[in-house]
Amino acid sequence: MEKTDDSIKNIIKKAKEGNQIAFSTLLDTFWNDVYGFQLLRTKNENDAEDITIRTFSRAFDKIDTYDDAYEFKTWLIAISKNLHVDLIRKRKRSLLDEMESQGDAVKKVLDETPTVEDRLITEQNLADLLLDIKKLKPHYQEVINLRYFNELSYAAIAKELNEPVNNVKVKLLRAKKLLAEIIKKK
Repeated sequence: MEKTDDSIKNIIKKAKEGNQIAFSTLLDTFWNDVYGFQLLRTKNENDAEDITIRTFSRAFDKIDTYDDAYEFKTWLIAISKNLHVDLIRKRKRSLLDEMESQGDAVKKVLDETPTVEDRLITEQNLADLLLDIKKLKPHYQEVINLRYFNELSYAAIAKELNEPVNNVKVKLLRAKKLLAEIIKKK
């Protein structure tokens, strides 16, 4: 979808005002650019998609900090690059932690067996999460359930809901943000 500079600036202005259609239009317009950039960097479709989703999430959270003296695409790519660097650092850290804990492998196996108390806590946390999910609007509940409980891909959810994949991604992103806000307010 080719947009002129003026129409992009207008869409960004609307997005800064909180217009959801503008956010969706920006996602549709720049998704392939950011995803393609990450696919070249990560050489992994899942990582590229995850980083791209987080890029748009971060960009939409911080849209008011965007300076239109710069290209919007460049701003998105910079966010995306930083998220990728963070992911690499996190993985290196967890790999080092894993290597350090190899000496206690036998203890770890014994300790990882869940006790009755552990199972009760997990069930209680799941029950709380389900109650929190029920506080969301029905269309957000539906995408959360399809993605995380039915473990459907974005494409499968899009087919199920008869919506474009990018709409599903935005809806899921929004649902997760709203759910996080509900959980934080507890």
